[in-house]
Amino acid sequence: MPDIRPRRSVLYMPGSNGRALEKAQTVAADALILDLEDAVAPDAKDVARRQIAQAVAARGFGRREVIVRINALATAWGENDLAAAVAARPDAILAPKVSTPHDLHSIEDRLMRLHADPAIRLWAMVETPLAILNIAALAGAGGRLAGLVMGTNDLIKELRGFHTPDRANLSAALGLSVAAARAHGLAVIDGVFNDLQDTDGFALQCRQAKSFGFDGKTLIHPAQVEPCNAVFAPSAEEVAEARRVIAAFDLAENKDKGAIKLDGRMVELLHAGIARRTVALAEAIEGLSRR
Repeated sequence: MPDIRPRRSVLYMPGSNGRALEKAQTVAADALILDLEDAVAPDAKDVARRQIAQAVAARGFGRREVIVRINALATAWGENDLAAAVAARPDAILAPKVSTPHDLHSIEDRLMRLHADPAIRLWAMVETPLAILNIAALAGAGGRLAGLVMGTNDLIKELRGFHTPDRANLSAALGLSVAAARAHGLAVIDGVFNDLQDTDGFALQCRQAKSFGFDGKTLIHPAQVEPCNAVFAPSAEEVAEARRVIAAFDLAENKDKGAIKLDGRMVELLHAGIARRTVALAEAIEGLSRR
């Protein structure tokens, strides 16, 4: 089984806020999106770019995955954002407003011209109706692409809809995005929850996202990190049960079997695969806790 990297909680941090960037070094999020786009006013873009470049280059975020969201290349800031991010060498660069494979290929071409470190991955925001219609092609674009991030606020705006508690109006977009990501081996992260006061609604949406198959959720405030981590992490009971399933299939008499009887129920090899991933995720989370 390939290495699993926890991405339960992916916290946006505005690049224009130096105190927020400093706080990000201690918050228990699995990943950080250092933002140059929506969270930064036009007159603060240059300051934000410098602060993010310095923060990333300083390598002060421990084992957290560090992603820099740039402005679109078509804007006045995009090219400079990309060059600064490449020089700072984050784990990934997040491209907004991606709607077609051509959008990703254009960024790939610029990364090549900038001689970007091959280890820098590319993530794409999924936040337009055209992106949803093209989601299979986007996920299969190849190259550096490693993850999809749902931009549900922008998507609702572009659809001319409104947010509902059950997100029934987004279920097709969410489900197709997860399916496309899984088909191409990508990470896939759910969109943000806007109401910081509605803790019950947030927990419900986290559980819903997990049921869809998302790896985790993007967050807008550090207070959302702990409850998000709790939902997307396997429970102690789930890990214990997974270890029992693995142990049963590892018995000599069961090694060549496609299904076995365990505690009066039939367990198939696919359940053993799920169990191994559950244990691997739990161990990876434990490794992050030692950062």
